[in-house]
Amino acid sequence: MSAEQVSSLCEQLVKAVTVIMDPASTQRYRLEALKFCEEFKEKCPICVPCGLKLAEKTQTAIVRHFGLQILEHVVKFRWNSMPRLEKVYLKNNVMGLISNGTQNILEEESHIKDVLSRIVVEMIKREWPQHWPDMLKELDTLSKQGETQTELVMFILLRLAEDVVTFQTLPTQRRRDIQQTLTQNMEKIFSFLLTTLQQNVNKYRRMVGAPQERDALTTPQKTDLAQEPKAQANCRVGIAALNTLAGYIDWVAMSHITADNCKLLEMLCLLLNEPELQVGAAECLLIAVSRKGKLEDRKPLMVLFGDVAMHYILSAAQTADGEGLVEKHYVFLKRLCQVLCALGSQLCALVGSDSDVDTPANLGKYLDSFLAFTTHPSQFLRSSTQITWGALFRHEILSRDPLLLAMIPKYLRASMTNLVKVGFPSKTDSPSCEYSRFDFDSDEDFNAFFNSFRAQQGEVMRMACRLDPRTGFQMAGEWLKYQLASPVDIGPMNSKTGEGLCSIFSPSFVQWDAMTFFSESVISQMFRTLDKEEIPVNDGIELLQLVLNFETKDPLILSCVLTNVSALFPFVTYRPEYLPQVLSKLFTAVTFEVIEESKAPRTRAVKNVRRHACSSIIKMCRDYPQLVLPNFEMLYNHVKQLLSNELLLTQMEKCALMEALVLISNQFKDYQRQKVFLEELMSPVANLWLSEEMQRVLSDPEAFISYVGADNKIADPVLEDPSGLNRSRISFCVYTILGVVKRARWPTTLEEAKAGGFVIGCMPSGNPIYRNPCTEQVLKLLDNLLALISRYNGIAVLEEAVGPFGCRIYAVCSCRHPEWRSEVSKERGRTHNNLYMPEMVAKLGETFAKALDMLEVEKNAILGLPQPLLELYDSPVYKTILERMQGFFCTLYDNCFHILGNAGPSMQQDFYTVDGLASQFLNSAFVNLNNIPDYRLRPMLRVFVKPLVLSCPSEHYETLLCPMLGPLFTYLHVRLSQKWQVISQRSMLCEEDAADDNPESQEMLEEQLVRLLTREVMDLITVCCVSKKGAAEHNSSAAADGDDDEMMSTDVTPPSSAELTELGKCLMKQEDVCTALLITAYRSLSWKDTLSCQRTTTQLCWPLLKQVLTGNLLPDAVTWFFTGVLKGLQTHGQHDGCMAALVHLAFQIYEALRPRYAELKAVMEQIPEIQKESLEQFDSKLLNPTLLKVADKRRKDNFKRLIAGCIGKPLGEQFRKEVHIRNLPSLFKKVKPSLETDVLENNEDGEGLAALFEP
Repeated sequence: MSAEQVSSLCEQLVKAVTVIMDPASTQRYRLEALKFCEEFKEKCPICVPCGLKLAEKTQTAIVRHFGLQILEHVVKFRWNSMPRLEKVYLKNNVMGLISNGTQNILEEESHIKDVLSRIVVEMIKREWPQHWPDMLKELDTLSKQGETQTELVMFILLRLAEDVVTFQTLPTQRRRDIQQTLTQNMEKIFSFLLTTLQQNVNKYRRMVGAPQERDALTTPQKTDLAQEPKAQANCRVGIAALNTLAGYIDWVAMSHITADNCKLLEMLCLLLNEPELQVGAAECLLIAVSRKGKLEDRKPLMVLFGDVAMHYILSAAQTADGEGLVEKHYVFLKRLCQVLCALGSQLCALVGSDSDVDTPANLGKYLDSFLAFTTHPSQFLRSSTQITWGALFRHEILSRDPLLLAMIPKYLRASMTNLVKVGFPSKTDSPSCEYSRFDFDSDEDFNAFFNSFRAQQGEVMRMACRLDPRTGFQMAGEWLKYQLASPVDIGPMNSKTGEGLCSIFSPSFVQWDAMTFFSESVISQMFRTLDKEEIPVNDGIELLQLVLNFETKDPLILSCVLTNVSALFPFVTYRPEYLPQVLSKLFTAVTFEVIEESKAPRTRAVKNVRRHACSSIIKMCRDYPQLVLPNFEMLYNHVKQLLSNELLLTQMEKCALMEALVLISNQFKDYQRQKVFLEELMSPVANLWLSEEMQRVLSDPEAFISYVGADNKIADPVLEDPSGLNRSRISFCVYTILGVVKRARWPTTLEEAKAGGFVIGCMPSGNPIYRNPCTEQVLKLLDNLLALISRYNGIAVLEEAVGPFGCRIYAVCSCRHPEWRSEVSKERGRTHNNLYMPEMVAKLGETFAKALDMLEVEKNAILGLPQPLLELYDSPVYKTILERMQGFFCTLYDNCFHILGNAGPSMQQDFYTVDGLASQFLNSAFVNLNNIPDYRLRPMLRVFVKPLVLSCPSEHYETLLCPMLGPLFTYLHVRLSQKWQVISQRSMLCEEDAADDNPESQEMLEEQLVRLLTREVMDLITVCCVSKKGAAEHNSSAAADGDDDEMMSTDVTPPSSAELTELGKCLMKQEDVCTALLITAYRSLSWKDTLSCQRTTTQLCWPLLKQVLTGNLLPDAVTWFFTGVLKGLQTHGQHDGCMAALVHLAFQIYEALRPRYAELKAVMEQIPEIQKESLEQFDSKLLNPTLLKVADKRRKDNFKRLIAGCIGKPLGEQFRKEVHIRNLPSLFKKVKPSLETDVLENNEDGEGLAALFEP
């Protein structure tokens, strides 16, 4: 085309680009212009001359950038079809643009430099080194033209390293060729980078005057105004050189970093004192010092502990810190802190290893500088040092060094300051606040960080106290005495709990809180470290007496006091006479009130004190039962006195005290005595629970709603609560049953159990059969407990669905059973309604219309929303009667299932042999689950069904678990399928079709609940069916509320030991249950929950399928399983962990079933972009066992390439145009030696074997 045509087309392109970038352009014109530009790039044959013309210096920056984008597009997408001469023409012109087609380094736009370097790198990736051997020489020549060209060369080298090594954005062979050539030339490249850095830094320093430099001028010079641009240009090149070095230091051989007596490290240390270059230098130094690899290679890094390097590092830190809080200096300080941390890690790795590295002479100077960061006002800097302190205190050799031992008191002293929770971004009460405003977006962010930081400090303090326990204890004692003697300072913000009381931000409370954490950490470690005779008992008892004598009406401070009592309690084991004083202190706190006889709802701070006291009593009775046993009668009488006043304690507090008594009664070690005691303890509960009134309430849902007051209309929703006492009675009964079931146990040793009458025989396996003294009492209360659960659930529902096998799946929630024994249950069975049924919800009073909804705190936990800080302590636990009712229903429901979940491990044989137990469960816990919302179904599965399965002996699988789990699993499959179908349909609907009455937050909550329920169900199926051995064992409890962790391992090949459990085999024998389990497992692979998908794929799918492989599976079923896995790949393929697991599963299925089912090949043929010839090849090898010589990994890789068309991609890559980079002739061909085969084949007499060993 002629020059006129090029000019004409360029004019149109300039107009189009102007329209696109003009904010005043209409949407229509902008789209038309964009379409014209894109079509030009895709179809125009003269892109290169047009791009070069648009990229000329005379054009505006936007037009030049577009011209360069055209050239980049040509290189990326047309290079393979371009004639050689056109490639050379383009390459020469691009190099010409670098040489003289750009503005001055200080004037040129950064996006122009970036796109220009990208074009060169794209050409390098396609041609170097085979077709462009002189590339490095050309770059070197360019760099000699001036700073502008040198900076661009740095950009090119950096981007090349990032694409080839860091991001690996090109085919394997090309990447290997380029990386190996880079490695071969690394000495030259590093020399070039260092020389460029040194020359430009020296020029820059000479111009601006740098008295810090050792050979610098003696007096600083002011920069000549004429030289200012020149100095800035040199500085720019220096920064670019440092950035480029940072891209190489991470992966080049250590010899390049440590060459010439660590010249690079020395230069970097010098540059730490150069304000414009110090951040880049610190980045490079950090990367170098963080290198892993052979210890021998890392030894030269110890030069940084030398006098010169340490001097420069410390002086740079002091200078940056001394200039106040400036963001640039603060960023530098963070990098420098990371450098010191990495140095500490290298020190720990090298000292004491086989590399013969001694403790450096400057260790003391290093520790002092490190301590300076630990005492810095920035909470972030303080936290950054903790891991390294821990490594030093843990180190076998360094931990014995006198310098480090002398540092322990200083570290502990610094921790005393660091534990004080100050530095909230919204406040100004500490120097830390200003730094926190740089590091945290909100007080909630800071609070979450600080809690994690404090836990980390506690761990490190315990390590330090393991080395010097007495110092830590002495400091804790001094601090405790100081706090006890100090007047209370509530600060400017009053607590809402009462006038003159602390809030969580009060100066006194934050000090008490920090001191308490410190004392708890160091005292517990002292008892673990020192021998019994070395414990400072007198000092400890003195502190305990001071704490016991201390009186306060402030709930926050009293809570800290109680923690100190618990921390010091181990001293009582040496002086048991102090136990009554301790109990008296705790019992006083159990009934703590800010204002006596107050009618107002208690705040969370007050409630926490009371619960804290109860927990301390339980902990004491659990950990020191022999110490408390002699005082049992006193304890029992005190508890009875408190229980006699129905309004004095909450139901939870009453039951906590009863739990403590049960724990002590376990020490009777006499079945009959403990049984009598438990009967006496539970008699009030039994009388209330089995009364006629309670029978009536529990057998009729309307009576139940009326009894708990949920049908009332309340005028004052804050204070008025006429039915509160009724609810508390039900709660009291349920809490007590739970406490007894959890805590009552037989002696741990078999001899004591036999002597006490707890053993009643042996099982066929020889294991003893124990009896629990609480069994008789609990079992007689069981019927009404199940009746209470059924008030939440209801009547049986039978649903059915058709699965892919063409067979019916009965989602039986439960069915009628003649064995159902109690009259209460018969009455209930005829009541065809429940609390969650619409007709029952309609009976709730106006005030309580939402009584069965989730609590806000539950919603926030699921959505991951933080609770406002102050509300945690200053607000009542339940602000209104509605919240109180919601809390009652929620807690009651959970506790009922906790009882059933604990009943198996607690009562064992006596529980599992209850007549018709499976029927009772089916007619109570599992009736009408359709009406139970997801947030109530989850805890039922987690705290009842799962523990029941785990603790059930195998002899009861057929009679108890199979009749119960079969209907449950079939129901859960239908329920989850429907839920996920709704979510899929919702995501496909257009925004305008979305219902206004279902806001986004509600949809998010519902979807998250479905995900969490799915994880719970899949975890339950896995627990039931798969024996987790070795690597297959996963802790599935990680799927907590709101936890959407997708940081998953890519090492997902399930071990061969993953087999079905006996229960799993038992369940799989039932056709309906087997069908439901298989369909649920394989259908869940395409549900949009990555965590559930990976767990199911790795743990469940193959063991379940393997169980039915020996049978006659229908071809439709086999193709459905295989298609299910491929659908999973389509949904989750963008996640590496899921993708690897699903590919492995698909490979297993295809390899195992393809020989029997030709239909699988038909499925494979439908995969987009599959190569039919490759599939035929793979199939022929698979069907002919004699050809299967390829290793399993190779076969799997080939299979993965075959199914690549159905592996899902991230959204950002789904519509990206593919870039194809051709492989060039290999630089490094491996020649297979044929000597062995030739010699062996040609020498029949065996002489050839000797030839193999000839030199």
